[in-house]
Amino acid sequence: MATVFGIDHRYFAVGSIAASLGVAIYATYRLTRASGSTSPSEYYETQKQVNEYLVFHYGKPKEVLAYEDFGPTDSLDFPKRCAELCLKHYKPKMGVPNRALDIGCAVGRSTFELARVVDEAIGIDYSRAFVDACNEMKDKGSMDYQMTIEGDLCTELKAYVPVDINRQKTKFAQGDACNLPENLGQFGVILAANLVCRLHSPREFLHRLAELVAPGGILVITAPYTWLQQFSDKSSWLGGYKDKDGRPVTGFQTLKKELAPWFDLVEDRNMPFLIKETARKHQWTVAHATVWSRK
Repeated sequence: MATVFGIDHRYFAVGSIAASLGVAIYATYRLTRASGSTSPSEYYETQKQVNEYLVFHYGKPKEVLAYEDFGPTDSLDFPKRCAELCLKHYKPKMGVPNRALDIGCAVGRSTFELARVVDEAIGIDYSRAFVDACNEMKDKGSMDYQMTIEGDLCTELKAYVPVDINRQKTKFAQGDACNLPENLGQFGVILAANLVCRLHSPREFLHRLAELVAPGGILVITAPYTWLQQFSDKSSWLGGYKDKDGRPVTGFQTLKKELAPWFDLVEDRNMPFLIKETARKHQWTVAHATVWSRK
């Protein structure tokens, strides 16, 4: 079988996938724009969001928590902790492609961390601004950005990829989580962090994962289960509603139901995270992390 950049075509067709991802429209954000409002797709293209996610992914503790004597320190480094959870359960082995896919990679920290172990780590996100930041981090190993302190007051910071990570093992592309290319190949480990409750068709996404995760591979999903109709019609929600008999349905229940034919649940845990907006304002959230082994 022919190879491209040393990668077997059974696993990855570089040119075709790059082209497919480059023109994909991220269906998660195919929304009708309310008058005078900013659509979610535009929201994630702003420099403000790029800056907030750079500090979320790469910020040092003293940069994220200005008041070092208190604050939820166990909520820092969420993207790194997501990758560590993946690698806790995934070990390279014969017959399983040593490749990782980070779907909804944002500005790329988890993708880089996965590259510590796998031969290739691919990060996909809808936001062109996020993907551009990922590629700058890959090319240069660092990126200058601003963190808002108050109003128009900012401080200059620099994000760094850890020097012991081989950045050349990573690839980043813009793409649609609900319409990934058919020739993407299979992976030994897939991470979908805080993604499923922002998809217009989360069940479709879950069913596609059965093709993407190779038998014996690992899937990690984190979700705060914040179902909102601005992202998906209520009929598509995995949880947060009552069924026809009046029984409450949760996202975790539906994940188990939808993934059961192809995956075994091996761990679930709570994972807090913190997104800094200003020196004195943060978003504190607890995601539910579930780890699945492909049958």
